[in-house]
Amino acid sequence: MPVTTKSPSLGLSVAIDRIDRELKKLWAEGEGAMTRASLMNLALYSEKADSLARNTELLAQITENHACRAIVMCADPGAKESRMEAWISAHCHVSRAGPKQVCSEQISFLLQGATVRLLPSIVFSQLDSDLPLYLWWQSEFAEPMDPQLWSWIDRLIYDSYSWHDFNTQMRLVETAQREAKQRIVLCDLNWTRLVHFRLAFAQFFDHPGSHHHFGEIGNCSIVFGNGFRSTALLFVGWLAAQLDWQIRDGKSRERFECENSAGKAVEIGLQEKGHAPMASFTAESRNSRFQVRLADCGDLLEVCHVKAGETPAPQLLPSAENDPVNLMNEELMRGGPHHVYLRAIGKVRPLL
Repeated sequence: MPVTTKSPSLGLSVAIDRIDRELKKLWAEGEGAMTRASLMNLALYSEKADSLARNTELLAQITENHACRAIVMCADPGAKESRMEAWISAHCHVSRAGPKQVCSEQISFLLQGATVRLLPSIVFSQLDSDLPLYLWWQSEFAEPMDPQLWSWIDRLIYDSYSWHDFNTQMRLVETAQREAKQRIVLCDLNWTRLVHFRLAFAQFFDHPGSHHHFGEIGNCSIVFGNGFRSTALLFVGWLAAQLDWQIRDGKSRERFECENSAGKAVEIGLQEKGHAPMASFTAESRNSRFQVRLADCGDLLEVCHVKAGETPAPQLLPSAENDPVNLMNEELMRGGPHHVYLRAIGKVRPLL
């Protein structure tokens, strides 16, 4: 029977050539008590030894809100012996409309040695109908980039936070996009981490009467968590892309300078402290200070616009958690082509 969110497992071990047959049997056994649902194909690729169990647990939570056919792959390209194993299972959740369970299929693969080269064939052969294909790539990219694989992908999901060499990895991602003739939408979970910070800062300027502050911002400061420098720089890239700032040569890792659209300097300071990806962002214009900071409770943002001589009156806005399930839920819910992300990358690429 299908697994539930309380007991995730790899499920039933099956022969590669019997996957479809065993899936049909799985649904036949549960007919009447459960319904198969799928809005997309979600493929996950990792080269970590424990990734099959870990990703199964993640999918048990993700499928509560995003029904899919999941294709989970754990690869070991360096293995001396070639081997392939497969399992089938399902993640079932009680429907809000009644007692029937709504279930998402999961097909898991262990690939070792030369079988890793069969990755494109494995993915293509297990796709569900004409539903879009989202590939969550959890390892670093490596050459050669297989054009056959990328040409089928609608959304490529990755997390640049974990990259050791941002520019090399980004170049490979852009190669994949070119191979797919720009069909792929690039989805960086490091960018997704910033959604609520970006929304919180942007709401200060919802009214056109506040837009004059854009040209008056002279100093900005960002406090980010240990290891999250790239996250902070992506936020700077967003500001630069939206406000038409140009990045000048950085004076140091802690401070650099931008030039706004009027040719005036904007000083930006960076401080690495704590564990939250983004702890605070402060921008100062001629007579005002705009601040977004993580509230002490940890799950809300405290936002405040203070004019010179006034007493601060902070408000609370939603924040986001930094775990992979919440990041994926956020990314899958919002979608979109992410053109602003690409412009932000272009602005701060030399700093990354």
